Amino acid sequence: MYCVRNVTEDLYWVGANDHRLALFENAYPIPRGVSYNAYLLLDKKTVLFDTVDWSGCRQLLENTEHLLGGRTLDYVVVNHLEPDHAASLEEILIRWPNVTIISNEKAFMFMRQFGFHIDSHELVQVEEGDTFSFGKHTVTFVFAPMVHWPEVMMTFDTTNGALFSADAFGTFGALDGKLFADEVNFDRDWLDDARRYLTNIVGKYGPHIQLALKKAGGILDQIKFICPLHGPVWRKDLMYFINKYDTWSRYVPEEKGVLIVYASMYGNTESAAQALASRLCERGMTNVAVYDVSSTDVSQLISESFKYSHIVLASVTYNLGIYPAMHNYLMDMKALNVQNRTVAIIENGTWAAESGDLMQKFLNEEMKNMTVLNERVTMASSLSADKEPELEALVTAILDSMN
Repeated sequence: MYCVRNVTEDLYWVGANDHRLALFENAYPIPRGVSYNAYLLLDKKTVLFDTVDWSGCRQLLENTEHLLGGRTLDYVVVNHLEPDHAASLEEILIRWPNVTIISNEKAFMFMRQFGFHIDSHELVQVEEGDTFSFGKHTVTFVFAPMVHWPEVMMTFDTTNGALFSADAFGTFGALDGKLFADEVNFDRDWLDDARRYLTNIVGKYGPHIQLALKKAGGILDQIKFICPLHGPVWRKDLMYFINKYDTWSRYVPEEKGVLIVYASMYGNTESAAQALASRLCERGMTNVAVYDVSSTDVSQLISESFKYSHIVLASVTYNLGIYPAMHNYLMDMKALNVQNRTVAIIENGTWAAESGDLMQKFLNEEMKNMTVLNERVTMASSLSADKEPELEALVTAILDSMN
């Protein structure tokens, strides 16, 4: 059974939702599922913008055939070759053997690498700024390399103002009928997944996102719809989401607050983390989030690291080193370019508290623009009463650094 929604006039969403997939890219938990968005334009010529993951192929075909109503598919525009969007391309080529493929040189190379039989079809290779007309609608192509693959481009419909933005402005979460961002409480129900999506998948490429945003700025007054390949379509309050992308891709904190991430084997370091959180709240800083590094997926920790201005790392010493899960978190922060944060340290060790120095060394030598507070809490096994001055000094240092 077909499942489509009208975006505007003669443009339709023909994608699919997936609640069966547990790990996006076999790495990131998606308890709310994910959508694979594709769009069909019914102009003088018919145009499919991208396809879907293999798991949604049947739905895509049913949706497309229903809307075509016996017409042929004239063009398929491929903005991004990652398999969650391009895996169904071969089926489109088989079903509509006369379809013309519009994409760029690098994308055509990737199509051949994935084994798609494209050379029996007409290929239109476009460059940055090229235009193409399908009848009433004229589109132009905006290249966005490394957002987040090197072949990525965006297609802008100058007629209806629809920007087909590839993976940019996407988010985890299945649509479940609600196509538009204004049909949901985005700030409450979607923002965390949008941040987790951006920071983990595209976060490393902040400068490339900034370049894409600069290009989009030239047509900002013309954009009426943002049509990403995952998540809802934007037709209202576009600047709300554009500004979020701008903030995240510049690596500046989204909010003034404190993220406390602890590594605790038997609960003693956890107790210290909770004591710190309580004292911060007591003194008026209630925007505090506390996570166990061992039981929280690192993609969530990365998202929160992009959100908050201050990070507290509380770690037990393990084999005279940083606790492994904490070290993995630090490695992910480095890989995803987390920077411009103020960091405080709590260390624990029964016979040798080494984790603090090691974490500070990592922050200073492996990461960019991280300010490590001089105040530190050092524990021997558990947080004893005589450590109260150190804890209070750390609270004061965190609060003072926010001013």
